[in-house]
Amino acid sequence: MASQQSGSGELGHDHPQIDASVPHIARVYDYWLGGKDNFAVDRELAERFIQTDPMAVAGVRSNRAFLGRAVHYLAAEAGIRQFLDIGTGIPSANNTHEVAQRAAPSARVVYVDNDPIVLVHARALLTSHPDGATDYLEADLRDTDTILTEARRTLDFAKPVAVLLVGVLHCIPDADDPAAIVTRLVAAVPPGSYLVISHPASDIHAKAMAEGAALMNRAIAGTITFRAREQVACFFDGLELVEPGLVPTTQWRPGPGADTTPLPGWVGVARIG
Repeated sequence: MASQQSGSGELGHDHPQIDASVPHIARVYDYWLGGKDNFAVDRELAERFIQTDPMAVAGVRSNRAFLGRAVHYLAAEAGIRQFLDIGTGIPSANNTHEVAQRAAPSARVVYVDNDPIVLVHARALLTSHPDGATDYLEADLRDTDTILTEARRTLDFAKPVAVLLVGVLHCIPDADDPAAIVTRLVAAVPPGSYLVISHPASDIHAKAMAEGAALMNRAIAGTITFRAREQVACFFDGLELVEPGLVPTTQWRPGPGADTTPLPGWVGVARIG
């Protein structure tokens, strides 16, 4: 099946309003990843964050590399053919469908994001291998019912699905009960599915991360919450973490000769059921 689209109208025609006067976390991340889809206000905030945490760029790029390793593991070793990637971000190198379909051309991927800047670039996420499928949904992680309903247009929830929450749960404040959101998503997929989480750490480079979070929360709309290992571990309650468990981004199945110095992010992959 060729790539398809839904949930966002005619991509490339009705672009949403984007406020270039206020920094946005997705565009800040894009800058750190070496992208060009950002504005002066985003670059200024990104550089100010680097002043508080000089490891910021390495951390974000390490997180992106983890996504690639995790998706490759799931497609090439765990036999997963369906991926629900929530909090997609601006397209970059080695997007989920590209990594998955290199290992398994029939893989089907649904991307979900509520960020207008991502919607503008969503066509780059709809370049599926002809044997597989990709789709893009405009939805907030907190609206799990919409996500699950719309994702069923592309994914078969009677078969295993990998739920990817890579660099997104820190955008959900404790008041919105992120653990309950994760529980609802896990309950919607069958045994043999997987949960993938990466989350900025509050307890690695703790002082710099606290200062960086405060800086971000003064500058952007919304709130970000960095969390400690035990808080991230709660998202995996009742699930079977695959080796090496819940570890810093650099230490999840690194390649030969990779630098495994801990960077401020906790990551894990767990089997469901």
